[in-house]
This record gives sequence, C-alpha cells and structure tokens, in this order.
Amino acid sequence: MAFQVAKTTQNLTTAEEMRNQTKLVMQPYANWEEYLTPAPLSIAILGELVFISSKEDFSINKNPPKDGYQHIRYPDSFRACLMQVCNSGWWAFNEAHKNMDQIRLHTMTVPDYMKTAVKILFQGNDEVVEAHLPDQLENIRVIADDCLTLATSTEKRFTDVINIIQELLEACVNAEHFYGEELEVIKKKLEENKLRKQSSEEAVKRSEKAIQSMETELEAAKENYSNALDSLPSGWSMVGMDLVESLSNSFSAVVTGLTSIVTQPVIQMCNATKTISETYQDVKSKHSSADGVDKINIYSKSAEIVMCAEIIQQFVQKNDIDWKSLYDQKKKTPKTDFVKDQFIRINRGLERFPECKPKNHAQELCEEAINICEDLAVYAPDGKCEEAKTKEMIQKIRKLTESARAFDSKSKDVTKSPSLTPKPPMMFKEESNPEKKSASGRASENARFRIEQSRAQLNKTRETYEKSVENMEKNQKELTEILISMRNCEIKEIDFNTTIQMLVKGMDAMGRVKEQWEKMVRFFQMVSSIVKISLSKPLKDFASTSEKTQSLSYNAKLFSKDLLYNQAFQASNIASLVHMISATYTEVSEKYLMDRVSSLGKLMTMDKEKPEFEKERLQLQNSCDKAQKGILCLVLKNKQEFEKKTKSRLEKIDKELLAILPKAAPQEMKSIQAAVESGFNKQEEEEEAGYY
Repeated sequence: MAFQVAKTTQNLTTAEEMRNQTKLVMQPYANWEEYLTPAPLSIAILGELVFISSKEDFSINKNPPKDGYQHIRYPDSFRACLMQVCNSGWWAFNEAHKNMDQIRLHTMTVPDYMKTAVKILFQGNDEVVEAHLPDQLENIRVIADDCLTLATSTEKRFTDVINIIQELLEACVNAEHFYGEELEVIKKKLEENKLRKQSSEEAVKRSEKAIQSMETELEAAKENYSNALDSLPSGWSMVGMDLVESLSNSFSAVVTGLTSIVTQPVIQMCNATKTISETYQDVKSKHSSADGVDKINIYSKSAEIVMCAEIIQQFVQKNDIDWKSLYDQKKKTPKTDFVKDQFIRINRGLERFPECKPKNHAQELCEEAINICEDLAVYAPDGKCEEAKTKEMIQKIRKLTESARAFDSKSKDVTKSPSLTPKPPMMFKEESNPEKKSASGRASENARFRIEQSRAQLNKTRETYEKSVENMEKNQKELTEILISMRNCEIKEIDFNTTIQMLVKGMDAMGRVKEQWEKMVRFFQMVSSIVKISLSKPLKDFASTSEKTQSLSYNAKLFSKDLLYNQAFQASNIASLVHMISATYTEVSEKYLMDRVSSLGKLMTMDKEKPEFEKERLQLQNSCDKAQKGILCLVLKNKQEFEKKTKSRLEKIDKELLAILPKAAPQEMKSIQAAVESGFNKQEEEEEAGYY
C-alpha cells in the first residue's frame, strides 16, 4: 500500500503538475490583471494633460529647491512640464510592452533546460553530472539575469514618470498656487507617495534578506542530514528516509515561501483612499521584530515537526503503546530518543529568530514533544505502564500530532507551498526498490492528511481570488467614474485645479502599474540567486562529498543531488509563474493598451488648434473607457478558468489518490479535518497582511 500511495503521489506531482499547482496557489497574489486596470486610466490622463498643456502657460519656478530640480527640465513653463510627463509616460508603456514580450519568450525556454538538468542528474556517472549540469543551470541563470535587466529598466521608466509628477506637484506647492484645503490634500498625496516609496525600499531589503536566508537554510539542511543519520536507531532506515524527505521539504518551503513574499502587494497598506494618518499607522503597525522572511523560515520547520510527531504516533496501537517496538534492545535505549534529539535540534534552530507568534507556537510544539519522549523513556525499559498513565500519554501524543498538523497547515497557507509534493528523483529511485518496505505504516493516514490539506488550500485560494476580483471590480468602478467625469469635462471647466487633480490621480495610477514591475524585478532576483547558490554550493559539495559508511544506501552524495534538483525545480516553478504573468500582460497590452499609447503619441505631435486634435482626444478617451471594460471581461474569464482548474485538480486527487486508500476510521478523519481547518482558518493577531 505504501509503495502504491508513493507512486500515485509521484504521478500527481510531476514537474508540469507542480508548475500548474504553483500558478493556481499564487494566482490571487500575482494577479496581473488587477494592476493593469489603472493602465488605461493612466493613458487617458496623459491624453488630457496633452490637451491642457495647450492652455495658458505660467512659471512654477517661484521658490525652486536649493539644489535645483532633479526631474523637471523646464520649470519656467508649466505646459512644458506637462508634456514632459506625457512623453515619459509614453516611453514607459512602450518599453513595458516590448520588454514583457521578451520576458515571455525567455521564460518559455526554462522548462526545457530543467528537463535536461533532470536527465543529467539521473546519470549514474558523477563525472557526467559535474561536466554538464553547470551548463544547464547557467542557461537558467542567464535567462533570469536578462529578464532582471528588462524588468529593472521598465520599473525605472515608471519610477521616472512618478518622480516627475511628484516634483511637479511639489513645485506647484512651493510656488504657492494652492490655498487652504487643496494645499492639505496635495501635501497628503505627496506624503503618501513617499510612504509608498519607503515601503518599496523595505521590500527590496526583505528580498535581499530572503536570498541570504536561502543560503543559510541550504547549509542547515545538509548539516542536519548528516547529524540525524549518524544517530539513526537500528531498523529505522525508512524512518530515516522520511526524515530526509522532511528536511528536503523544509528547504523547498523556504524557497516557495520567499517567492510568495514577492507576489504580495508591496504597497498594499498605502491605499490611496485612506487618510495620511491611517496610512502611516498601517505602515507603522505592520512592523514587528520578526518580518515576513523570519516567519517563512519558522513555518518551513513544520515539515520536520509533523514528521517527527507522526513517528511518535506510530507507537500508539489503538488504546495501548507498543513498548516492544519502541525500545531498541540492541542499543538499550528508547527509539524515541532519536525523535527527541530532532525536536531539540529544531527548537535550538528556532532560537535565532526574533520573537513572534509562529516562533512561540513552534517552540511549544517542540517542548511538548520533548516532554512526551522523556515520559516514554521512563517506562520503555520495563515495557509497561499503569493504565491511567498510558491513557494520559496516548492523549498527549494524539494532541501533539493534531497540533503539529494544524501548524503544518498554517505553514502551507503562509508559504503557499503545495501539500502534495514530489519526492526528489534520487530518493524516489531509492524508495522504489522492491526490497524497501515502510517501517512506519503511516502512508495511508499521511496521504489522507495531504488530500485534506490540498482541498483546504485550493478552497482558500478560491476564496482569496474571489475577494481579489471583487476588490478589482470595485476599483474598476472608481476608475470608470473618473474616466466618465473626465470625458464630460467642458473645455471651460478645465482649469489649474482640474489639472492638479489629474496629476494626483495619474501619480496613483502609475504607482499601481509600477508596483507590479517591482515584483517582476524581485522574481528574477530570486531565480538568479537560486541558481547562483546551486552553482556555488551544492554542486561543489556534491563533487567533493566523500563516500561515508552509514546505515542508508541513500548517501550524502545522493542527498546533494536531490537538493540540486529541488533548487532547479523551484527556479523553474518561479519562471513558469512569471511566464503566465508575462503572457497575460502581453495579451492585455496588445489588445487594450498599445493602440491607446500610439494615439497618445499622435496627440502629442498634433496642432492643438486644429479640429482633428479634439477628435483624436475624444477618440482616446472613449477607447480608454472600452479598454477598462475589456480588461474586466478578461478578468472574469480568467476567474472562470481558475475555478475550473481548481475543481479539476481536486477531482484528480480524489480520483487517483483518495480512491486507492482504505476507508478511514471516523475519529481519524475528524482529527485530520479539525487540524487542517484550524491551520487554514485560524487568524493570528499580526497575520492579515502583516507578514508582508
């Protein structure tokens, strides 16, 4: 049964299946369409600024900054400043389309390099791996670096537009063109923009910390592998494999979790509809001693915690404890001493992280497990225990397993890592050996737990996506109202104040588009860093690993190969996610943005006195209005497609994996469902976006 479960799970978690799973789980967070809805508004605003620039001109150079203007070229002409904004906006959208299409083409090739890398890893000849694997990883790194350059240059274009608008507004404030309430509104908007910038800079720091964190966790995985297997009790080779798998999953959860940080809205807290004091409080309150990277690292330990808890649980046989199996007669020690050492190791590893709820929760689980192991060690040599004490210990063991599963479910929710994961190739090959038998007999129960987790995760993702689309529709309505009010604006009504309002809205809209480009930059930093870490560390370790005599035929060299595979796999997953985003952007840009951008370019060169100018202006306004509706239709179509895919994934899991499992006891299913529900629904005080 254990082998059949493992084989079916492997079939459900092929590279392609896992790429699709990553897209599904990340879609509500990487939802590119949401950030494209302001794009037509941005273009329409730029069109209006072209029109307004034909009106009366004046200087805003009354009280210039001491060091001069950094972004405005012509402060003596307000008209010239408006044209500078339009021109830089035109270049930004033009370059965004061109660069995103190149990113789409680049990321399309990554899965092929990944396939070749896996084929090379499967070679028995180490020299072949050492000679050819670096080339395949280098190909992925070159793609990541090229895409990073493209994304960075586009982000800079949008930053330039925002900087020009911001400096233009500041110049207007300094030139005393505003009074009373209007002055306060503009000052608040400028302050908000600075907070957005600050938040963005903090996201860059988190990204750098995430990359360093990956190296640290990789080193820890290899060290923990070595130490754990040296102390493995006799006859526990398959338990050793379970432990190795949990170490591998912990490292994968770190990478997936750090990727999920990238997909979170960088400036979610700086909602343009809030007052500046609310925005400031939001930013301030979301700072705790432990940041998102720390919490991802803490939650990544859940795979080891749940695995070790389940090892203790296997000694519970109905309403008794299997003392005979629990005690190692050869070494004269309880086998749970090994598990206790693992919990001590995990607990010590958690000490380096700042104080926070997830850390306290994880440490409580470790301490409870250590106490249970110490209790079992007291009675293990005699192999008997009074009934009341046995009952108490069984209750504690079951509660520990349920709590560990709840923590693991919360980990899946936070890190966005899939519940059903493939075994790395070398490990799967080793465990597929017909002579290997599962010593723990936990395969069926564990599979049921993973199925429930997958169901809860995809249902939660569906709910999140639903909210995301609802929020987008609300924003869409606001943007459409702005477009309508602009279209209905009579020429005589367009005065200086209307112009300033448009500049403020333009800065907001551009900020939202730029946010997604910031994400793209960090995506490619992640891919590039993963590959660089692979090329500098595991590959060299793999080449120099000495053949060490140990109880497992799955040795340190094979483990290094699997770690290499995991990293290449994660890099490929991120590239696949980016490919999905870039394809969506290119489609939207082709259908709804580029014609409007071309129209804007035409408008900028036309004689504003001729009737053709007014005709082109109205045409641009109307086409931007249609673009808003077109993007909304695409969003709703994608939502239907997303719901279809999540349903199909759950049906496939039920049909292929759930169908082969024996019927579970009602109490067992109740416990699993309670743990999963608790993990996916429980809200901790700093959680709701505080992680990011």
